[in-house]
Amino acid sequence: MTPLEQMKEKAKTVWSDFASMENFTGMAAPQLVKFANINANDRVLDVACGTGVVALTAARSGASVTGADLTPELIKRAKENSKAFELDVDFHECDVEYLPFEDASFDVVVSQFGHMFAPRPLVALGEMLRVLKPKGTIAFSTWPPELFMGSFFRINGRYGPPLPEVAEPPVLWGNVDIVTRRLSSLADNIVFDRNKLIMPGLSVQHIRNDFETGAGPLKRMVEKFSDDPTKLNALRSEIDSSISHYFENNHLRMDYLMTKAQKI
Repeated sequence: MTPLEQMKEKAKTVWSDFASMENFTGMAAPQLVKFANINANDRVLDVACGTGVVALTAARSGASVTGADLTPELIKRAKENSKAFELDVDFHECDVEYLPFEDASFDVVVSQFGHMFAPRPLVALGEMLRVLKPKGTIAFSTWPPELFMGSFFRINGRYGPPLPEVAEPPVLWGNVDIVTRRLSSLADNIVFDRNKLIMPGLSVQHIRNDFETGAGPLKRMVEKFSDDPTKLNALRSEIDSSISHYFENNHLRMDYLMTKAQKI
């Protein structure tokens, strides 16, 4: 197995229990659907769809929606959600770097905090645009590197294994200049906007405990360092410091970037 394949297999484990966060990330889904200007007649692909919060929100508007995600547990949950909501969304377990859809199949391609974790950004972007119709809309939400989640992922990166040589850090997708450069030869009418998510918590430590026991890289890191209290305490101290800059009135403010462009 190549380092890239190992990274993707590890990602399946890291995000396998992300369903515990779906109500939180679901609050951002209507903003992306509105920003992408999804209409009832559109055929929509939600890339790295997780448990389907964006896909199902788009489907409620009457759009014909397909969801795709690398992690089988999340696709299973997405299908359960679709059935519970009585919506007909077509969910697929697949890799954003190898989408199993025909060229120019969709009017809109979206991703909420998902495609940014693909190791090779230009490969992922190329696939997302390949399946998008000419003049179709690509829209996504990402975490800016200079704000809380960017800091959070950088800390996790320092304590975790190095990325494979061909991989790039996910938070670069939150840098306006880098996103513009990646899109500029493939799309035009690039538009940016910002929004925020609010995570309630009684204290900085309470918020950090939510991350440790919820889903994602910090949970796995805490498990890994359970027999190394010195390293675990250092990690927790850095996370607490990062949270404290954005914690007030019993909530953590998590600002994010939204990008929209039209395929050339």
